[in-house]
Amino acid sequence: MTTLGTVFLPQLPPERLRDVVRAADAAGLEELWLWEDCFLEGGLTTAAAALAYTERLRVGVGLLPVPLRNVALSAMEIATLVRLFPGRAVIAAGHGVQDWMGQVGARVASPLTLLREYTTALRALLRGERVSTEGRYVRLDGVALDWPPPAPVPILLGATGDRTLRLSGEVGDGTVLTGGTDPAAVRRALTLVGEGRTAAGRTGPHEVVVYLHAATGPTAAERIAAERARWGYADPSKDVSVAGDEHAVADAVHRWAEAGATSVVLQPTADDPDPEGFVRFVAERVRPLVG
Repeated sequence: MTTLGTVFLPQLPPERLRDVVRAADAAGLEELWLWEDCFLEGGLTTAAAALAYTERLRVGVGLLPVPLRNVALSAMEIATLVRLFPGRAVIAAGHGVQDWMGQVGARVASPLTLLREYTTALRALLRGERVSTEGRYVRLDGVALDWPPPAPVPILLGATGDRTLRLSGEVGDGTVLTGGTDPAAVRRALTLVGEGRTAAGRTGPHEVVVYLHAATGPTAAERIAAERARWGYADPSKDVSVAGDEHAVADAVHRWAEAGATSVVLQPTADDPDPEGFVRFVAERVRPLVG
């Protein structure tokens, strides 16, 4: 069964979060995803608030840019979240937008090396291990959490390039694919992830989350066209968005699910006139049509 979610876009002011979360919770939405885009809203801060507003909604942070965060601090914050809200916090990490990393003095020469070192150390810390490592970027000396999670915490990786997709299979527990990833690109990404998993001898489930631009309502087509232009999707035939009623949106979700996505996260347009209404639309009208 495909998991269905939406995004609370950080272009909305933080004070809108509670109403959107409560609307999602009341409507029965499965997942709400948050972004840590510079320089908008903190991913783990908003995740903690969103989780506290609801008793059942899963909240994903997709993704945490690792150059911004010391790995020990991330481990402390993630462990706190998952102990406070068992089974409901979903965490993804990634390179971050390199221009933004440069703006804050955090850009590194080898983002791939950093992500490998960081993810390896983060997973070990969250397993409750005492970690000492002297990597190119990640250096820890006998660090262990006093309050580790009681169970393993999956760490997903955001990935676009071939090498990062292979790395996600090698060291990650799942992969987050950005909006603009069409079904054919999902299949190709899964092949690369699979190569990484095989090389590392990893088996078991690997979650695949993909963002899908979506809009509904009387102005849906116009808003999606503007959104595609904003994101640079020049080819009008590229299958990276959907505009229409619940049947059109559900059909699109099926295409991505058939390509291998285990979770399809519908990404509203930045100018959606009714964010609360969008989450209700997804939960109440699209979800019954998605197997």
